[in-house]
Amino acid sequence: MGISITPLDPADQAALDAAYRIGVAAEAADLPDFPSLCRRRFEAPLRHPMPGIDTRWVLARLDGAPAGWIRLHLHLLDNTENASAELVVDPAHRRRGVGRALHEHGLRLLREAGRKRVVGSTVTTLPGGPARDGAGAAFAAAVGAHPALADVRRRLDTTALDRPRLAALLLEARTAAAGYRTVRWRQRTPEAYVADVAYLEGRLMTDAPTGDLQWEQEKFDADRIRGTERAFDARGVRVYNLGAVHEASGGMVAWSMLSMAANTTWHAWQQTTIVDPDHRGHRLGLLCKIENLGHILTHEPELRAVDTYNAADNSHMTAINEQLGFRPVDGSTDWQLTI
Repeated sequence: MGISITPLDPADQAALDAAYRIGVAAEAADLPDFPSLCRRRFEAPLRHPMPGIDTRWVLARLDGAPAGWIRLHLHLLDNTENASAELVVDPAHRRRGVGRALHEHGLRLLREAGRKRVVGSTVTTLPGGPARDGAGAAFAAAVGAHPALADVRRRLDTTALDRPRLAALLLEARTAAAGYRTVRWRQRTPEAYVADVAYLEGRLMTDAPTGDLQWEQEKFDADRIRGTERAFDARGVRVYNLGAVHEASGGMVAWSMLSMAANTTWHAWQQTTIVDPDHRGHRLGLLCKIENLGHILTHEPELRAVDTYNAADNSHMTAINEQLGFRPVDGSTDWQLTI
């Protein structure tokens, strides 16, 4: 029968079940310290896409058995020549041509959509870190992709926090942040700050290192932030935010966010942390991170691990994370392919 590839139909529960099982098996093999794959989050791109994202998802079968899938995210509000991709093959069916067939099918879909570049990521082993399968990186290189950005994943063990050190760092940050006050919220951004969050979110691709990625600044406004919040709600994601407000102007000029998937109580992701360039030098990033860590621990007493990714050459954010107790686990490479 060979390899067949068909669109993933949201109404085909058997196909969705198969795709989810493939995702679970692949993640267990490639990133065994991750929490189990959240089913709500996994299926959400089909029913509750992020605003400005068009998702194309196809399932591959090998001799009739579900063996892998590729999910393409086409950007509609910015970066309209770009796409991002997730290509996943069941470990039981690897090295039998499934990945190559999915890749070629995905390229055809992207060409039809007028895309010029696609970006995907692979896990890498860090010196002294746990061994990770290098097959994904080898595959990306074999199809002509270019390693455009190196990231490092760090993990914070919240059961072993150096609380006296954190208290000292927080005092230092609060002293440096005279003239600023902090605000915290869960899920929906207060109306008074939603425009500020949009501005800060939109700066992220400009301010954070992006290596050789050809990725333009993303366009965020209040409507897109609200749409993102609705998408998080549909996924069951629990979100914890903390911002720093400049008292003289009333504007929120720094912001940090932590998130937790619906199916876990022990694991969180450190997401965005960003400071307006006009307000740097006041330890606002450190202030927001430490206070938001306290915020989430107040509501999530079973939390014991927080993961975050940073560009390998983002020395400023790496230094802050290391101060908090984050330690390297493994790496991730963003590969860019010109179509």
